[in-house]
Order: sequence, then C-alpha cells, then structure tokens
Amino acid sequence: MPSKAYQKWRKVRRGELDRIEHAHRAVGVTGRGRWYATPQVNQAYVMLLASHFQGFCRDLYSEVADLLVGLVNPTYLQPIIKAELKRNRQLERGNAQAGSIGADFGRLVPSFWDHVKRHDPLDEHRFQEQLEALNKWRNAVAHQDFSDFPGPAKLRLAQIRRWRGVCNRLARIFDRVLHDHLQSLTGTPPW
Repeated sequence: MPSKAYQKWRKVRRGELDRIEHAHRAVGVTGRGRWYATPQVNQAYVMLLASHFQGFCRDLYSEVADLLVGLVNPTYLQPIIKAELKRNRQLERGNAQAGSIGADFGRLVPSFWDHVKRHDPLDEHRFQEQLEALNKWRNAVAHQDFSDFPGPAKLRLAQIRRWRGVCNRLARIFDRVLHDHLQSLTGTPPW
C-alpha cells in the first residue's frame, strides 16, 4: 500500500490536473478565434503542476517525519525532534526542485538522490533537469518575467504533459524510496 501522500497524489491531485487538461481542450484550437486563451491555460497548468508536485513532496516529507518522530522514546523528546525536522524546510518556501528536494529529504534519507537513482538509474539527471525546467517556467509565469527565455517564450501542452509524467514517476519513486528506507530502519512496512 502506498503512503497517504502518494494516494492523495494519485487521486486528488491527479483530478485537479485532469480538470486543467479538460479546460485546455475546451479552449483548444479547434474553433475559430479560440486559440488566444491557450497560452493562459498552459500557464495555469504549469503553475498547478508545480504547486501540486511541491504539495506532494511536503505531504510525503511530513508523513515520514511524523512516523519517525512517533518512534522516538522517551516521548518528551518527540516535539523537539519534530520541530528540528521541520526547521528550515526548503519545500516550505521554495520550489520542488532537485536541490530543495535533496536537502529536505536528505534529512530523512541520507544521499536521497542516490536512492532515487537506484530505483531508476537511467533517468536521475533527466528527472532533475526536467524539474529545473518546470520550475523555471513556473517562476516565469508566477512573476511574469520571461527574460530568461531566448525569443518569444512558448509554453506547449506537450511539454507540460512530459513534466507531468516526470512528476508522476518521481512521486512513485519517492514513495518507494521512503517506504524501503523506513522498512529497513524499523523492520516493518511503514504503510
């Protein structure tokens, strides 16, 4: 069984992203004069995708941190350890990019990206590059500053769908990495 965070990613967050796909089809280029709204829907889609993936990462981190804190004995140390695990989490104030994910999850699983690579050895750097590109677009849209892009900035649905596939795959791998790590620590499956 997957973590609660992954279940939410697969059910709730997927549904939200599916709704923006439907909106995209509703304003697509099939009708005359309707194409002008497509860039705005693409921008909304990239914002939603980046925010939902960041939300998933925060949810998963919190779920694992709470599980680990619950194992601490004596119990009076639990609030101290919980506060320490939540202190300065990069995913609270920045994008879910390779560096912030590695820094935060590295507190729970040392060398986190190495564990991710063991689960999917061929694609680690591609995943990180795709996250960087997704967040570059997210920031450009959020701040309405496209100066980092040469020429006219064109955000395409096909690219957003590829990023969504990367996020789906990373969510599954992150869930598995944390499951395996917690099981190795405790001797029992965490979820």
